[in-house]
Amino acid sequence: MIGYVCVGTNNLPRATKFYDELLGTIGAKRWMASDRFVAWSCAPDKPGFSIAMPYDGKPATVGNGVMAALIVDSKEKVDALYKKALELGGTDEGPAGPRGDGFYAGYFRDLDGNKLNAFFMG
Repeated sequence: MIGYVCVGTNNLPRATKFYDELLGTIGAKRWMASDRFVAWSCAPDKPGFSIAMPYDGKPATVGNGVMAALIVDSKEKVDALYKKALELGGTDEGPAGPRGDGFYAGYFRDLDGNKLNAFFMG
């Protein structure tokens, strides 16, 4: 149902570098870009993730309670993505580990404070 998720940034070059490295960990590549927007996906027919400078020209802010969840196909990829986010300067919001029956996730914030998680079901 979801085509892509977009989070705001106040520094597109810095955010692009962060997400090129982070999302490369799970095989995602850029599939769209402009001077205000960059998007990544693992395949053209799969949901994507993007960053953007706000269209209204005001500073990007973090939505309280908003989070983007990135599904991966193994616990090892959750661990790798979570670890990479922290290596790149992201902050911990809950270490990778089991979160209930069959749900394994790691939570972090990007360089602009946007909250994300990587998760595996199974």
